Amino acid sequence: IMLHSTLALSLLLLAVTSNLAMAIKKEKRALQTLSRGWGDEITWVQTYEEGLYQAKKSNKPLMVIHHLEDCQYCQALKKAFAENEEIQEMAKNNFVMLNLMHETTDKNLSPDGQYVPRIMFVDPSLTVRADITGRYSNRLYTYEPQDIPFLIENMKKALRLIQTEL
Repeated sequence: IMLHSTLALSLLLLAVTSNLAMAIKKEKRALQTLSRGWGDEITWVQTYEEGLYQAKKSNKPLMVIHHLEDCQYCQALKKAFAENEEIQEMAKNNFVMLNLMHETTDKNLSPDGQYVPRIMFVDPSLTVRADITGRYSNRLYTYEPQDIPFLIENMKKALRLIQTEL
């Protein structure tokens, strides 16, 4: 009887640990979906509020990407963004990163309307940087795939501003 209950206990333990391992694996995968294809190596915050908190705490600028799943311009930009090593490296190391598929209540994040894709920077003093814009006067914060070098310059500008202003 002793052998039987030890065996049963071992099997139970085995079942619990393998379920736990699967749950942990699933958890990891669920976290990765926060990237939504913009870069799996990047640590993404879940909400704008969390982004602001992390920016202040880490003294890094927050980069907010507004996009929608069924927007072809967003998809094209996402692909270019995810494939660019310099952007991925900077995003991973120097920025707090957030990609949103819904609008925030912060009106400062839609100064010229609620369109996608748009990318905005918020500095660690929690100021939305209206001075870091893209190339298009009708949609100030939009970028197209061919604007990736311009976006890289704007990311560097956001980092410089922190050193000089804050």
